[in-house]
Amino acid sequence: MTSSKRTTVLIAGATGAIGRQLVPRLVSLDYRVAGLTRDTNKVNALLKMGAIPLVVDVFDSDRLTEAMMAVRPDAVIHQLTDLPRNLDAAHMQEGIARNARIRTEGTRNLMLAAKAAGVRRIVAQSIAWAYAPGPERFAETDPLDVQAEGLRALSVGGIVALEQAVQEMGGVVLRYGQLWGEGTGVDVPDGKDRPLHIDGAVTAAIAALSSGTAGAYNIADNDERLDLTKAHRDFGWKPSAPLRTIIPSGG
Repeated sequence: MTSSKRTTVLIAGATGAIGRQLVPRLVSLDYRVAGLTRDTNKVNALLKMGAIPLVVDVFDSDRLTEAMMAVRPDAVIHQLTDLPRNLDAAHMQEGIARNARIRTEGTRNLMLAAKAAGVRRIVAQSIAWAYAPGPERFAETDPLDVQAEGLRALSVGGIVALEQAVQEMGGVVLRYGQLWGEGTGVDVPDGKDRPLHIDGAVTAAIAALSSGTAGAYNIADNDERLDLTKAHRDFGWKPSAPLRTIIPSGG
């Protein structure tokens, strides 16, 4: 699909860290953009970015379907999360539970609405640290950690449900590394996790609108722990901020 035909893209999670950068980028590329939010206070922000605001709770399946049918998007980009602001450790336990719900129930409702509206392309955010323990430089074919326990089990369970629902619709799953950069609450990655600069997440989502096949893709900065070959090959995607330029020596 090409922007010259005024392709309509609905972004679920349009006011999140990625959404706030993704919306204006798509508008500048001449896409018609609808932004989904459940907060009426964020309507003006969406309007200023050039998006059509849709105030809908993703857990209200009927209302979500009505809104999707009204807009009739060609594509849906699923960037919904529900974690505490700045990843506050004091509130992370309940945040993980909310996040798992939005990835299971929220994704299911979003996919049902997309199917009803005849959406042709789905792109969804997943994570790159849900792989089962094993030799690193994980590829997308490596198993997820479905034997995990505790909070990790809850988190991985949400990811498994999200990826299954999206791929049943023939969608593309972007397994993002740990986000850093503007709006994420993390200014510089510490090198211990699988980092991804926010701009890399945005450019991957845009690339996936018109490239790639159904299935999962690792999306991260130049990180030896993940095999990024598939995204490079299918999207022509490369990290926006290579680690060697931002990790201090010895970091």
